[in-house]
Amino acid sequence: MLRTIAGKRYYGKEVVDQEAKQFQIIMREVTELQGSSNLNDFLPVLQWVDFQGLEKRMVILKKKMDMFFQNLVDEHKRMRSSASIQSVNEVTKMTLIDVMLSLQEIEPEFYTDEVIKSVILVMLLAGTETSSTTMEWALSLLLKHPETMHKAWAEINKNVGQARFLDESDLTKLNYLQNAIDETLRLFPPAPLLIPHESSEECTVSGFHVGQGTMLLVNLWTIHRDPKLWVEPERFRPERFGGVEAEGYHYQLLPCGVGRRACPGAALGRRVVGLALGALIQCFEWEKIGESEINMLEEAEIVIPRAEPLEALCKPRQTMINLLYDL
Repeated sequence: MLRTIAGKRYYGKEVVDQEAKQFQIIMREVTELQGSSNLNDFLPVLQWVDFQGLEKRMVILKKKMDMFFQNLVDEHKRMRSSASIQSVNEVTKMTLIDVMLSLQEIEPEFYTDEVIKSVILVMLLAGTETSSTTMEWALSLLLKHPETMHKAWAEINKNVGQARFLDESDLTKLNYLQNAIDETLRLFPPAPLLIPHESSEECTVSGFHVGQGTMLLVNLWTIHRDPKLWVEPERFRPERFGGVEAEGYHYQLLPCGVGRRACPGAALGRRVVGLALGALIQCFEWEKIGESEINMLEEAEIVIPRAEPLEALCKPRQTMINLLYDL
């Protein structure tokens, strides 16, 4: 995601520079504060003294993040001003910041630095952990249901083959793989309470009066497992999203929200998860470690991770060894 945004790599064993370390520290603080429960929201009287000190920490972190992202934007501005127009527009060198800066030249009143920094922040917070968590849950479910794993592999083998790696253009042909991802998102939505919303005016929701300025949370986890809405809601069954049966579930699967406030990165997320998970299935044979069942307990956080990181055995498929060797 960082390479898409800024053309830089801040993670990996080979990354040791100070800028990368600073970014890693900032993101760790962001993750920690995101998962913190703020008692001030429940007992407004505590806001007078900033009980727990969360507000102060958030203000300090906001300044650090703003400065870091502004430095990235300024760095790309300097690079663009010193480079020729032709080199700036080379596809291999274009980043998200470059694209936003190009739009800033056309509509400076709209694509301000603040807007660019906001887009960067959303991409990092909503576009990384959600995708990796979904892939981990999907692989966990496939390991628990090897017959489903085999069906996904057979589909990839039929539509892509073994002479090349699958790419983005293949995803539209891999319906069963997409169904398996949908079923994963149903059982383990990455944001089980979606993103908090706030009522702009007084309203009534399902017979309950909601005052203006009230924080609203949607219990998506419960909706996705409601027996009134789903047949065998606790069962992992990708087939439910295929054929005629899928028509009844069109507005009941809401992992990314719905309407004007739905996640704008939903399409990108599906492509990332589909490509990564499909490549893992295409290239490797997967097995559980030992005879014990895979622990499917969840951790109670904003993004719903596994309570224990997934551990599994994999070995390259014999038909893919030559391709993997050439990487």
